[in-house]
Amino acid sequence: ATFIINPGFVYVHGLAGFMHLTVAVAVGFCSMLLILSFRFRRLGEASKALTMPHWIGNRYQSKWFALYFAVVNLFAVAFVVLIVGGLSIVMQQLLGLSNVLSLVIIIGFVTGYVFLGGTYAHVFTNTLQGSLMLLVTVVILASGVHLFFEGGGFFTRIAEINPHLLAWINPESDLFNSLFSIYFSGILIGAALVCQPHILTKALYVKSDRAVRQYLIFGILALILFFLLPGAGFYALLTVPPEQLVDAASGAFRQDLVMTMYVKNAFPDWLFTLIGVVLLAAGMSTLDGILVSLSTITANDFVVTVMEKFSPTPRSEEEQLALAYKVSHVVLVIVALAAFLICLDPPKLLGIFGQVGVYGMAVAAVPPLLSGVWFERVSLSLMWLASLAALLVHFLLYFYGAALFPDSGLTFANPGVTASLAQLVTALPALVVEGMLGRAKGEGNRIKDEG
Repeated sequence: ATFIINPGFVYVHGLAGFMHLTVAVAVGFCSMLLILSFRFRRLGEASKALTMPHWIGNRYQSKWFALYFAVVNLFAVAFVVLIVGGLSIVMQQLLGLSNVLSLVIIIGFVTGYVFLGGTYAHVFTNTLQGSLMLLVTVVILASGVHLFFEGGGFFTRIAEINPHLLAWINPESDLFNSLFSIYFSGILIGAALVCQPHILTKALYVKSDRAVRQYLIFGILALILFFLLPGAGFYALLTVPPEQLVDAASGAFRQDLVMTMYVKNAFPDWLFTLIGVVLLAAGMSTLDGILVSLSTITANDFVVTVMEKFSPTPRSEEEQLALAYKVSHVVLVIVALAAFLICLDPPKLLGIFGQVGVYGMAVAAVPPLLSGVWFERVSLSLMWLASLAALLVHFLLYFYGAALFPDSGLTFANPGVTASLAQLVTALPALVVEGMLGRAKGEGNRIKDEG
């Protein structure tokens, strides 16, 4: 999303979009990563947790709560669609292929090596692809430096296109037109995004606090660089005319094309090809992480748990692992097929489509994760209520907020706004109640309510 999709939001919404996606989200994301990673790893090590639902189930001593989060995790399919659709755009421009053939290649390749290698392949491909992504990020950010010294000035030329593109709050934007929609919601949703399974569980990959510290130092430095990449949308404003962003199939303007067309215009063919390959690697790096997480969680924490609940005879640990392995492959194929079918006729804005699902998954996890990490004794029933309410509020406001509250002035079309409001009315009160009940200094990790 950062590499391929988000520059389009800056192209359309200007500085307001940049401040939301880059500055506000980065502040929230990096801050929450620092806050949660150390204790999350320690608690995960103590309980031998391997996935987010597994961690939550152990922390709250409730298999049903773990099962619920395994279901919530399926919202990550929306992000799979976002990434696959974005990669298809790059491949179509890079190789001149059709959307269908591009989808077949992307989904077939990534699914194949995850199918064969799983987490082992995921770790090593992430290392290589991450290094390439850093290099290309620097190249792309440097490619537009000359624009600051040409034609009367960088910002002057953007202002001539539309002065609102340089406004800290863009009154013409349907997504970023207030302090809350740009800054407050950006920080809140950035913090919530750390609660995605494929993000926070990275802390479970390492074996000590020292290793977590190293991972955070290098990870946050790289993230800061990556978060600057949507700024290429400003470069595109001066180099990519809107007529180049027309979808060949529908004839409609498509902002998701911005980054690909900028790179195509800014670099010679050989370098565009090289950067295009790395952009594909960037997307595939994220995609394989999500597929590993999604298939593992669905298999281990949903299917196997349900089968064990209703199985007449208990299975040994070896049999459970074998079953989970087989089920994870089936889930992988189903998710890949679903992404393929949706991307045959992709959503108008891939970024918004992905955000709606991913933000829902994140806000549902915020109350139990924060309470589980910060408080010694936690209330299971309170966390059930807060998590379910967060999901309900987010989706209700996104789909019906404009009709229910027409005079609120809130941009319900921005999933970051609806997800942030969901956090404010669920996670915040839940944490306050936990604190008021004096559980922070309770002994052990015993659960107050039903387990």
